[in-house]
Amino acid sequence: MNANSGGARLYPPLDVEDPSDMLGDIPPEKAAEVFRLWDELSGFDAGQARESKLHLLQRLCALTGAKNADWVGCVRLPDGPADDPLFGWRPYSLTVLNPDKEIKRRIAEAFERMDVGHPDVTTTRNAELAGSYRVLLLSDLAPDGWFNGPAYREWYAAIDRRDSIWAAIPVNAEAELMLGLHRGFDQEPFTRADLRLASFCLRGLAWFYRQQMVSDGIGIASARLTPTEHRVLAGLLQGISEANIAHANGQSPHTTHDHVKRIFRKYGVSSRSELMALWLGRQPRPRG
Repeated sequence: MNANSGGARLYPPLDVEDPSDMLGDIPPEKAAEVFRLWDELSGFDAGQARESKLHLLQRLCALTGAKNADWVGCVRLPDGPADDPLFGWRPYSLTVLNPDKEIKRRIAEAFERMDVGHPDVTTTRNAELAGSYRVLLLSDLAPDGWFNGPAYREWYAAIDRRDSIWAAIPVNAEAELMLGLHRGFDQEPFTRADLRLASFCLRGLAWFYRQQMVSDGIGIASARLTPTEHRVLAGLLQGISEANIAHANGQSPHTTHDHVKRIFRKYGVSSRSELMALWLGRQPRPRG
């Protein structure tokens, strides 16, 4: 049962392929590339969250023939309106593999529409499936006539996105990661084989999404981290002393310690070891 089973669906349920038995459909040479990518990601350390994220997006593009890729961290608002078409889900963070000003502007406009409760229908249909792992072609999400309408022109064609694969990965009840792979108008649309390859690759990375969630604060921190707090967090996760973190960031030790205390409060922990336990996927011991 998905996380939105209590909401009213606007469209018939989508047919989502089960990724659990896809290896037989993957060519051996592609499977070897996927296994190599998994090994490469495990080689990044705790302070390289962004670098590892970009590496995944870059390699996914190479695997599937995509021209560009997006990583969107989404959170579920606790007190959204009952008639919210996105069931409380909102974008929280964005990483674009190959960004430019127009791509950023168009995505920002799309996010603003989501914030005020006016998302595109493809976003609404995806939100209806929240709580389940899913990888879908853009054509799976689009109703009849959508590709001839303004949403496709504004959010896709205007930034050379002819076709897309959208993967959604639940990381907990309040957070999901959305990965978009995009082909341009000088390329053929994605095939079902491309979708199955992307789904197989992404399905085996639960540990990676958990670490990215902690690094980004998605679905686990009580408030957004500032850019400085992100830098301090990276140092903490790498085991760097507060004095050396302060030096690297051009801060006084006192200022850095204040940042550390704020980070601990946002993550609901009281020590570096408890913070690292979150990154490793363990629950900190209850205090008492």
